Formats: sequence, structure tokens, C-alpha cells
Amino acid sequence: MDLITALAISIGVLGGLATFLFLSPVGMGLSIWAAFIAWGSFYHCGGKVAGFQTSVLANLWGVLWGALTLAAVSKTGGADALGLPAWAGICVAVGVGLMILGSKLPRLSSIPAAVYGYAAVVALALLTNAPGSVGVPGLENPAINVALSMIIGGALGLLSEHVVGLLTKS
Repeated sequence: MDLITALAISIGVLGGLATFLFLSPVGMGLSIWAAFIAWGSFYHCGGKVAGFQTSVLANLWGVLWGALTLAAVSKTGGADALGLPAWAGICVAVGVGLMILGSKLPRLSSIPAAVYGYAAVVALALLTNAPGSVGVPGLENPAINVALSMIIGGALGLLSEHVVGLLTKS
């Protein structure tokens, strides 16, 4: 079987199964869309175990900086002094800048994968109108929710790659 057909079957079937599980009580409210972002990030980082490690570590690095940025915006009072747009802009500038500097470390070298994690945690916080919940323990914390979803997404990338290998050997 050719590579594209094998990818279509592997990712399609596993993606459908993952969606079912994430949306069922088994999924505990995790975010299937964040898992798909991480799944794509896995392939973007070259796949295999090395791509999994690079992708997940950079995704989590981005999640961390997204959470720190959300905390700075929502918990420091800077928005009261400067106005939310100005304070959020300053916090994002600093948070993203520091996140990108982390890419000097080989394990955090995938800037796009870090941005995927950052964007996913901020998106969940803003979409649920809960930017201040980054300090709450549990899956209602957007950082915890996205981090776990992205780890699972990276693992799905590894699994789908394995299935592709099986399908293309014939």
C-alpha cells in the first residue's frame, strides 16, 4: 500500500476512535482538538521516538509559557493599571519571547511545536472564559487539560506511524 493511503487509513481510523473516546466519559473532558494539534506536531517534528520526544517536550514548554502568560495577565493587577489590551500585549511579548529563547536548548528546539502548545492553552482558556483558572488543580485548568491532551496526541502520532509501517510493508 502506498504511504498516503496508509496514512489516510491509519490517521482516519485512529482519529475517529480517539474522537469517540475523548467525547465519551472516558475522555474526562480532555480536548480532542489539542490532541490533533499534537498529533500533527509529532509528524512536523519528524516522527519516530525522537519526533515524539521533541514534539511533546516543546508542546509542554509552550503550554507552560501560555499558562504563565495567562497567570500574569489575570492575576497580577497589571490590567487594572494599564488596561487589559496593553497589559496582555506586554505579557504576551515577554512570555512568547522567553518561550522562544528556550529553543536554544536542543530538547526544546521546535519553535512551532512550542507555539502549538502556547496557542492551545490560551485558546482553551479564552474560549471557556477561564484565563484565571490556570492555578486550579484538575482538568478545568486549561494548562493541565491541554498538556494531557497533547501528550495523548503525541502518543497517537507514534501509534499511527506504527500502523502506517505495518500497512506499507506489504
